[in-house]
Amino acid sequence: MSKKPTIEEHLKATGVTRRSFVQLCGMLMAAAPIGLSLTSKASAQEVAKVVGKAKRPSVIWLHFQDCTGCTETLLRTSAPDVAHLILDVISLDYHETLMAASGAQAEAALQSAIADNAGKFVLVVEGAIPARDDGNYMLLNGKPAIQVIKETAAKAAAVIAMGSCASWGGVPSADPNPTGAIGVDSVISGKPIVNLPGCPPNPYNLLATVLEYVVMGKLPALDEYGRPKFAYERVIHENCPRRAHFDAGRFAATFGDEGHRKGWCLYKLGCKGPVTHAACSTRHFCEVPGVWPIGLGVPCVGCTEKSVIWQMGTFQTVPIHLATPPDTYPPVFSGSGKVGVGAAALVGAIAGAVGGATWVASQKFKSSNEAGVEHIGLDIAHVDKQKSAKVGKEE
Repeated sequence: MSKKPTIEEHLKATGVTRRSFVQLCGMLMAAAPIGLSLTSKASAQEVAKVVGKAKRPSVIWLHFQDCTGCTETLLRTSAPDVAHLILDVISLDYHETLMAASGAQAEAALQSAIADNAGKFVLVVEGAIPARDDGNYMLLNGKPAIQVIKETAAKAAAVIAMGSCASWGGVPSADPNPTGAIGVDSVISGKPIVNLPGCPPNPYNLLATVLEYVVMGKLPALDEYGRPKFAYERVIHENCPRRAHFDAGRFAATFGDEGHRKGWCLYKLGCKGPVTHAACSTRHFCEVPGVWPIGLGVPCVGCTEKSVIWQMGTFQTVPIHLATPPDTYPPVFSGSGKVGVGAAALVGAIAGAVGGATWVASQKFKSSNEAGVEHIGLDIAHVDKQKSAKVGKEE
């Protein structure tokens, strides 16, 4: 690492303008506005000044049971120069998808990268690790994948689990999980580990985490699941652009119906936003507004939550705690023989003033750290209850 140029020196050598670098730092501050010492600086220029003086961090990237989607999100930014900038800021010393070498040459490159940066490199893991039957479901250069990650992580400074598969098993771990797929923190111990779940996660979350560790000398603040709070501290529901429809009790009932076409809340179609900790609603992919599931009219599937995606049905609704909007607001549609719209509005106004407003305020402003623990705990209990019921029926 000591032989590597500083980030600023490397950028100058490769012809990257300072304007482009400051722009990247501005995007970094937008992705992590709070929770990082690095982005607590007053401006993008100050962040660029601090980052520029640091040595380019060495990154070794290993693939296991994955679809390479996490790598794609790093490269498929809307402006090609952004992807190039990220690769200029970090020193990606091994990445089998992006490197030209293969076979014996690739293995030699990996061992060389480990030896040259021992104790200093950041290990990024993409994909789940198969652990069943001594890990023989995946071999790399004749070695079980679980052995490869243990040997590599032993010489790393820190480990980042990139994506849901690496964080907790993800897609490969779905029932019946034939390969015994597990996440990084179930294999590695004694090393700083950061989980960046998502399918895929936002690439700026990775860049922010790596730079915080290398430049500031510490990991970002983590929640109880090892996720950086700057990216996973709040649930999507809190900042969802459809939140007003949820609060007013306006829900799309089926895909393509009037409510769906008008952009109403997707909760009844199985949206997992109320229990999903991520920043998708405020930090869009590829710098393109609206490029995320809910923005495209598709329910959130809860890909950052271990107890939600692949454990719950795609169109199954998650529990909403305390009350649901239809209980505190008048219904959008009123059938014959029911309370009329005018009466419902009057009752709704009175009930809303007493109960509805209190409920909305408590949900909207409760800290995600507090609400998150409560949400996930109840969700796990909910899933366990369903599984128990299913087992009971089979018996």
